[in-house]
Amino acid sequence: MCYHPYLRSRRSGAGALEPEPLAHRIIDLLSELQAEDIALLDIGKASSFADYFVLATAHSPLQFSAIVERLGHELKEAGIPPRHEEGHRESGWVLIDFGDVIVHVFSPEKRDYYRLEDLWGKTTPIVRFTG
Repeated sequence: MCYHPYLRSRRSGAGALEPEPLAHRIIDLLSELQAEDIALLDIGKASSFADYFVLATAHSPLQFSAIVERLGHELKEAGIPPRHEEGHRESGWVLIDFGDVIVHVFSPEKRDYYRLEDLWGKTTPIVRFTG
């Protein structure tokens, strides 16, 4: 297996959290922002690029904006700025890369279409969080 330091443990800064506490902090923020169908997928054993996926559903462009902006702001303040953001709120899918934790925010239609839980769920545990 090829190892590159950017592919694993990409956390930086003194305020950086370990992957699991970071994932739970993200889940707490998503809950505060009333995201729905929040799921935590432990992909660490099946992936060389991250330890966790956090999936959530947003029901409006306003909620998408609030989630993306607040996650970026709160975690940047904690010393964990997003490494990369991909997608557009209008497309129904935004990916926010926090190193070892990657957040996927979907519209209900895109969540149903892409079914990441089915794709990754066959090899990794899925924990669902309800408000």
